Amino acid sequence: MGGALSLTLVALAYPTMLGFDKASTAQDRVIAQTQWGPLTEQDRDFVAKVRAAGLWEYPLGKIGMEKGTTKEVKTAGEHLVDGHAALDTTCRRIAPMLGITLPNVASPQQVAFVNQINSSSGREFDSNFANILRITHGSIFNTVAKIRSTTKNSLVRALADQANDTVLDHITVMEKTGFVNFDQALFQQTTPPKLPASDLTPPPPQPGEPMVVLTAPPTATSTPAVLPGDPTGESVPSAGVSPSPGNG
Repeated sequence: MGGALSLTLVALAYPTMLGFDKASTAQDRVIAQTQWGPLTEQDRDFVAKVRAAGLWEYPLGKIGMEKGTTKEVKTAGEHLVDGHAALDTTCRRIAPMLGITLPNVASPQQVAFVNQINSSSGREFDSNFANILRITHGSIFNTVAKIRSTTKNSLVRALADQANDTVLDHITVMEKTGFVNFDQALFQQTTPPKLPASDLTPPPPQPGEPMVVLTAPPTATSTPAVLPGDPTGESVPSAGVSPSPGNG
């Protein structure tokens, strides 16, 4: 996409909250005017939140492909890797266009999810994998819908369209495992624990730190969003480092 990006601010502050709670009391406050439409706090936080989700769900998908005891659990893992690789490409494309700083490591809460699931084995692993991921995807689903219905920024809207399809797919494959306890999942996604901001917020990247890249698998079927004015849908170069369970 050509054209220079015009921002009303020299730089956007790093999002202070990327968990289930609100980032601030003024989420609809416009923080930048861009050629793709105004950018609000909730728009900015949404882009960073999608990126952060991939930083723990992508490596966890690989773990699921290895440790899952059923075909359905392994398939769910494949969908996590596939879907978040495509979302990651879109996030890395639009973030510099909008002046958004992306996290490079998942939040402490998200890292704890990975550790909890990975520390189990057998059917306990399958159950923890399916239920925790069903809860987290169910929680973010409403956020995606809100962003899609309210944002005035066309790049954020394109990401929301893609995220909506991906999250619904991941909800569906988790349910198809047969391990989801719906009573427990629905209760926990509607009454999340009140955690401090430090647990919900990924740390900002260090200066000069290589950007973590979620690489698409050879069998990928998910594709990055086609952005306004860019019908080719070309992805950004896959330069950087790959994630691991230890760093997100």
